[in-house]
Amino acid sequence: MTQPDPTGPLDSTKDTKPPAYFSGAVDDAERLMKYAAEIGIEVSDETRSAILHARAVFNTGWTEEIAAKLLTALTSLAARLKPVNAESLKAYHDDTRPTVREYLRIAIILACIIVPASVASFMSSALSSTLRADIATANDLAVKLRSQLGAVPPAPAAGAPAATLPPGVNEADVVAELQQYASTIRVIYARARELNWLILPRERDPYSGERTDDVKRRAKFELPPALTNLYEARDDRTAVYQDVRYFAQTVLNDSSVFYGALTSCILPVLYALLGTCAYLLRTFEDQMTSRTFTPSVANSARFLIAAIGGAVVGLFNNFTITEQASIPPLALAFLVGYAVDVFFAFLEGLLKAFTKSTTPAASAPVGKP
Repeated sequence: MTQPDPTGPLDSTKDTKPPAYFSGAVDDAERLMKYAAEIGIEVSDETRSAILHARAVFNTGWTEEIAAKLLTALTSLAARLKPVNAESLKAYHDDTRPTVREYLRIAIILACIIVPASVASFMSSALSSTLRADIATANDLAVKLRSQLGAVPPAPAAGAPAATLPPGVNEADVVAELQQYASTIRVIYARARELNWLILPRERDPYSGERTDDVKRRAKFELPPALTNLYEARDDRTAVYQDVRYFAQTVLNDSSVFYGALTSCILPVLYALLGTCAYLLRTFEDQMTSRTFTPSVANSARFLIAAIGGAVVGLFNNFTITEQASIPPLALAFLVGYAVDVFFAFLEGLLKAFTKSTTPAASAPVGKP
């Protein structure tokens, strides 16, 4: 029986089957050649022929010579079009929309958290400052009325004239001060209720029942129309003021803790992430203009680094640039997120300055005995 000749011709299917990289190399070379034609860069006939020939024989035959010429042509085009490459051109046509949608989604989510939190923090700060000033005003009025009127005089005997004001005290002045006292109490109560809505958990309103009943509300917060007894009107207002002041000061303390934690621990991190979004969007726009954008997993790591930088910034209260200018932590957190590399380069330089060791002086030689 005749044995097959081992030196005979090889199976033609093994010669025509291209390697795994061949298809991708042809696509990349065609993509680069098309871009070169779009921007007016001259491509040699040898390079063009090698790419077109590789595409023509892709499904019918393949040789090492064709593959070598294709890779040579691809190398030549990549060198001439650098920093644009085949991957960035593919991303320019295929991966831009998902990337934009991802950045926009992150930015919108951050904005939906940052904007309400910043508005609430601003309102809380404004209400707290005004509320403290109102409490100080009401305290002064309470002291002034007590010093003017003094203690409540004993009840007169039957048929005796009613108690009069102390000498030198003008009734009109006392009535005006009582009106201001009652008005200030109402303002404190209203602002404390507004501030109470901006904190979690909320404090119990001591006069929630009276607010819904007009008769009870007038009796608690308004002066009586007749105002026949100034001492009684003063003491009634003071009793109400003590409850309102306790409620307001409790809300103020809760607000300080709540928004102190928000502005020191949470908002700096969010602003740093927003700064990273701004940087990536600006970089994305520049790279899309120059067609050098390529998707990278490093962007996800940049968000994590920005969050760490924002948390570090939140540990400080203020940063002085010059004697006349300083930058608040939230603005610095945004800048840290925008320029993460600069911030961590600064930290590394600071660390080197602390860990820099001096070379010990050489010890003097010991003389021979």
